[in-house]
This record gives sequence, structure tokens and C-alpha cells, in this order.
Amino acid sequence: MRMLSAVTLLAASLACGGAPERTFINVGTAPPGGAFFVVGTALTEVLGAASGERQWQVTAEGTSGSQENIRRLTQGDLDFALSNSAITYFAVRGGEGWDRQYPMQTVMTLAPNVALFITKANSGVRTIADLKGKRVVIGPAGAGFEYFVKPILEAHGVRYEDFTALNATQAASVDMLTDGSAAAIFIGGAIPTASITQAAATMDLHYIPFDDAARAKLSADYPFFAPATIPADTYRGQTTEFQGLDVGSMHLIAAADQDEQLVYDVTKMLWEQREQVVQKHPAGRAINPKNVIRDTGTPFHPGAIRFYREIGIWPQ
Repeated sequence: MRMLSAVTLLAASLACGGAPERTFINVGTAPPGGAFFVVGTALTEVLGAASGERQWQVTAEGTSGSQENIRRLTQGDLDFALSNSAITYFAVRGGEGWDRQYPMQTVMTLAPNVALFITKANSGVRTIADLKGKRVVIGPAGAGFEYFVKPILEAHGVRYEDFTALNATQAASVDMLTDGSAAAIFIGGAIPTASITQAAATMDLHYIPFDDAARAKLSADYPFFAPATIPADTYRGQTTEFQGLDVGSMHLIAAADQDEQLVYDVTKMLWEQREQVVQKHPAGRAINPKNVIRDTGTPFHPGAIRFYREIGIWPQ
């Protein structure tokens, strides 16, 4: 059984006529250096500051990423978490290496996770096919990036086993590209991604393109993939528009058995304070009527649906 939820403790306090007890809400993010950590911290700061009489104490917890977050939500160690919607998609279904089905539900769809392979301009790697036989960083250990990297490779005629896959955080992967211990890195997040900005500032980069037909097929085969454009001059040396790929939008998730009222309250507060989120990170712009309810293959939590219906953005 899950631990007694924070909202239940709050209700009990109110029923006794006393002042609301402090409510602790723990949100799983990801390692520092990537967008999940920054956006997750922004969300928790906004929730904590806006909670008012609720007296929420909201903490962002750095984790290894989506896979750890999903497992810990199931165990009751986290109340909410950020996840890549591609990884959640497979976890909910118990496929692609998951030992069973993990009952996760979406609270809100957030910013696109626009990721790509980058390499040094003089590395000789020009296409995804050129990654064969190379050392390539594909994300932090335990984060589950292979769930969306494998389909991308397969769509380009490359197997995951065709190169040496390395694990590292975004910050560490940039260091590995810099010192030559990796030929290429798979990296991304909300646009702009701080680690790509850092890499572009210190070396000349080549942004490895996706094949147009492969992008179209991936978007047709999986609900979490979607074409995404990186505007020209987003990163130094990227002088033309890059036809990228949303490899699974970040989304805020909760366990299916999380208290409905708590999910409703968190959804409502983030929606009403979305401009405050934008001030902390541009990814907050994704909290808008069109994007926040976007279906990426994981069902929405009833508490979130109730709020979206109230404000008239949930499809009838």
C-alpha cells in the first residue's frame, strides 16, 4: 500500500479544526545538466511559492531520470515526477525491457524533448549511419534513453549494437565529446538545451540530420514521436533551421492511485501560475491549452482531467 497521501493528512487536520499541517510533496526530476532538472526545479518552486494557506513544502529531487522516477512513483517514494513520454509509454504497457506494467498517468504534457546526435565538425561523422563502430553517449545510466534511441536508429538502418553505447549525464557527455572519448553524443531537451549551448560555445559542431522519411515513419508509428524544428541560430554554428524530432515530450506524471484531489490541486495551481514557470524557464510556454492535454500514449489522471474539463480544454 502507498503511504498516506499528503492531501489526506491535510484533510484530517482541517476536519479537526486546526491550522493546516505542512504538506510535503516530492517531485522527481533528473541529473543536473539537462532540461528535466531545471524545469522540475522551476515547477516545484512555483508550486511551493503559490501554495498559500495549503502550506505545501515542495521539493525537487535529483534522480537518474525517467526510469528511476517511474519505479519510485510506484513504490510511493515520490508524489510526482517528470518523465520522457516515450519511456512512460513502454512502462505503462510493460514492454521493451520492463518487468511488468507500471500504472503511471499523465498530469500534464510539457515541453517537447527535441533531441539529436551532435559531433565535432571535424569528426568525419556526417550521418546517423556513420555512427557504426563509434563510441556514442546515449544518456545517463538508468534513464532509459534506449527506449527511443533504438527506434530512431532502426528507422535509419542502424542497430543499437552497431556502436559502443556509453552512459553519461548531459554535462559529462559534453566533456567526453570535447576530449574525444566519444565520437558523438545524443542530447536534447527543451529548446534551447543548456548543454548543447555549452558544447557549441567551446567547439565547432555538426548537427547530425534525421532522414525525412524516417522522421515521418517514427511519427506515424508511435504517439510520442513528433517532428520538431530547431530555429536557425538557436546554437552557435547552426545557421539554418534544423528539422529535428520530439523524441518524447517531457510530462509530469503520477501513479494511477495518487489522490485525485491532490492531482487536481497541483494541476490547477501550475496552470494558473504558468507565467511564473515561464519566467524561470522558457519550457513553461508549453503549459498552454493545445499542448498540455496532448496525448502521448499514457492515459491522463482523473484529477487532471477534472480540472481540464472545468476550464473547457478537455475534448468532449
